[in-house]
Amino acid sequence: MGHVFERLDDRWRRFIAEQPMYFVATAPTGPEGRVNVSPKGYRDTFAVLDDTTVGYLDLDGSGVETIAHLRQNGRVTIMFCSFTRSAKILRLYGTGRVVLPPDPEWAGLVGHFGPHPGVRSIIVVSLDLIADSCGYSVPTMTEVNERDLLDRVARQPNIVANRIDRAGAGRHSIDKIPALAPNETDPAHQHT
Repeated sequence: MGHVFERLDDRWRRFIAEQPMYFVATAPTGPEGRVNVSPKGYRDTFAVLDDTTVGYLDLDGSGVETIAHLRQNGRVTIMFCSFTRSAKILRLYGTGRVVLPPDPEWAGLVGHFGPHPGVRSIIVVSLDLIADSCGYSVPTMTEVNERDLLDRVARQPNIVANRIDRAGAGRHSIDKIPALAPNETDPAHQHT
């Protein structure tokens, strides 16, 4: 049986810090459109900002679903799932917002994260529900290491050129929901 918690206490902060990955789920407003779930890696891209606020680095990748959905309705769920002997799942429900490098709060947030190239934004989530559940059917797995491919690829000249081109055009979700205006962010040159 799962429990609901009012805040992220030290126990939950340790649990979050121990997980090598997490999942971010968002959906567009209304019955149309696709629900999106994104796996996220790099432990140093997620931070507990206070007892009811978390944030993560949004590194430039294949799509902009999360940004589009958050700008449309703000709804987001983040799930941490233990793959060790501790059979536990933690879900963080809340309202997310997109913080871009020109925003006044950027400088105060960016220091919470490790160094990465290709940074598009920081997603900040105000939590309104924190809940755990069992992970009895989740397999146990051993982490070999963090995959550094996204960071390595982000530095390649052809990827930098592609990101410059993408940043210069408007970006939309796969359902054509507006996400980023032209030149609103610069993941080709933005590093933490």
